[in-house]
Amino acid sequence: MLNFPEFLNFGDQLANAIDAAFNWIKEAFSWLFEFVRVVILTSINMMSNLLTQTPWWIWVVAVLVYILGKKVFKIKYVWGYIFGLLLVWLLFYNMVIENPAIDLNLGNLQTPWWIFVVFLFIFTKYLYNYKTAIVLSLLLASIGIFGVWAEMISTVTIIIIAVFISFLIGIPLGIWMAKSERVESILKPILDMMQTIPSFVYLIPAVMLFKVGRVPATFATIIYAVPPLIRLTFLGIRNVDKEMIEAGKSFGSTSKQLLFKIELPQALSTIATGLNQTTMMAVAMVVIASMIGAGGLGSIVLIANRNIDIGSGFVGGFAIVFLAIILDRVLQGVALKLEEKRGEQK
Repeated sequence: MLNFPEFLNFGDQLANAIDAAFNWIKEAFSWLFEFVRVVILTSINMMSNLLTQTPWWIWVVAVLVYILGKKVFKIKYVWGYIFGLLLVWLLFYNMVIENPAIDLNLGNLQTPWWIFVVFLFIFTKYLYNYKTAIVLSLLLASIGIFGVWAEMISTVTIIIIAVFISFLIGIPLGIWMAKSERVESILKPILDMMQTIPSFVYLIPAVMLFKVGRVPATFATIIYAVPPLIRLTFLGIRNVDKEMIEAGKSFGSTSKQLLFKIELPQALSTIATGLNQTTMMAVAMVVIASMIGAGGLGSIVLIANRNIDIGSGFVGGFAIVFLAIILDRVLQGVALKLEEKRGEQK
C-alpha cells in the first residue's frame, strides 16, 4: 500500500485558510450580505403573500383586464397592466392591511386553490391543446389532493424568487459575455466550475454567510441555477444571423438598437430555453436546500428519509415530480410560442 508523504499533506492548512478567508469576507462585507438577506427575505414574503393572500376577485379583475385590453382595446402590452394591478394589490396588502394601526374588515383574503388550476388550464390551452391542459391541471390538483398544497406554494415561492434574480443576473452577464471575448475567457471556466461542483457544496457558503433558513436556500439555488441562463443567452446572441446584423448596421443602427431590436428578439427562444433549464435546476436545488431550512416539499422528503417513512416520502416525491413537469411543460410551451412568432416575423 502506497502512502502519500506526510510532510506534503497540507489539507488542514488549506481548510483553515479557506475558513479564515470566508470569515474575513463575511466581516468585511457584512453590510452587503445583510442587504442581500433583507432583499431576498422581503421578496420571498411578498411573493408568498401574493400567492396565498390574494382574494379571488383580484384574479378575476386581472382576467378582465387581459380580455378587455387584448380583445376590446387592442393593447399590445396588456401584461404590464396585469403585473401593475398585482403589484398595487401587493403593496396595499403589505402596507395597509398588514398595518396594525389600520383596521379593515375585508373578509376572507385567502387565495382559493382552484384559481391556480383554472389559470394553468387556460394558459396551457393557449400554449398547447385541451389534452395537455387537462393533464397538467390534474397534476396540479393532485398536489392539493395529496395534502401538500401549502408546502408546494412555499417551494414555488422560493423557485420564483431564485429564477427571477437569476434572470436579472444571467441575461446581462450572457450579453456581456457575447460582446466581449475577454469576459468570455474569464466566465467560461467559472461557469464550467459552477456546473461541475456537487450541489451539496453550495450549501456550505450559503450557511456560512446567512446561517439557516429560506434566505441561504434561495441564495444557494440562485448560484446553482444561473449558469445555464448565462450560457444560453451567450449562445443565443452569438448565433444571431450575421446578415441581419450587417443589415442593421447598414441602416445606421447603434449598438444599443442592434441589441434590443435584432439580437435579443432573434435569441429570445434560446434565452427562454435557458430560463427553462434554470427553473429545472432551481427545482432540484430547492429540494436539496431543505437540509438548511428551505422548507416546502423538500422538507417532507427529508423528514421521511430521517424517519424511514416510505409513504410520506413518496407523496412528497410525487408532488415534486408533478411540479417539475408542470413548470417544464409551461416554459417549453413559451419557448415554442416565441419560436413560432420568430418564424412568422421572418
